Amino acid sequence: MGAAAEGRYDVPDADAFTRAYWDAAARGRLLIRRCAACARAHHYPREFCPYCWSDDVSWEDASGRATLYTWSVVHRNDLPPFGERTPYVAAVVDLAEGPRMATEIVGPGELSAGAELEVTFRAGVPVFRRTDAGADAGGGPGADGRAGTPGRASGGSGCSGRSRCSMTG
Repeated sequence: MGAAAEGRYDVPDADAFTRAYWDAAARGRLLIRRCAACARAHHYPREFCPYCWSDDVSWEDASGRATLYTWSVVHRNDLPPFGERTPYVAAVVDLAEGPRMATEIVGPGELSAGAELEVTFRAGVPVFRRTDAGADAGGGPGADGRAGTPGRASGGSGCSGRSRCSMTG
């Protein structure tokens, strides 16, 4: 029976192909796929390279380092168990190996585009948190030079119709 059928939308349904990914995540390892034909890494896991279409791809350990590309503070989500977690930070990060990944940011700290992140795991699912170096840089301008908009994790997102929002813990 799948996780969605059990009323959970935060737990993946692993299949024969993705089982290696989810088993590694349960052990605290983040895997990506790399193509032997063009040498490019990709994520989400696929059985073929999305760049050159080769099927000569294999799993490799990712470093767990990433930079924040964009994020949004979610204040309402009716799917279980997300409603109990609001507000939370849905994000897209650039992995050090190159691929972009959808994830969640956990822990305190001011966010800005380009912030340094590291992977951690919640119930076998990769999520990211600020690194110590990234946490020291909080509150300043984002990577594009624009100032971040302060927000609160326990109240409004601090967003004012702009594309950048931030949170503090």
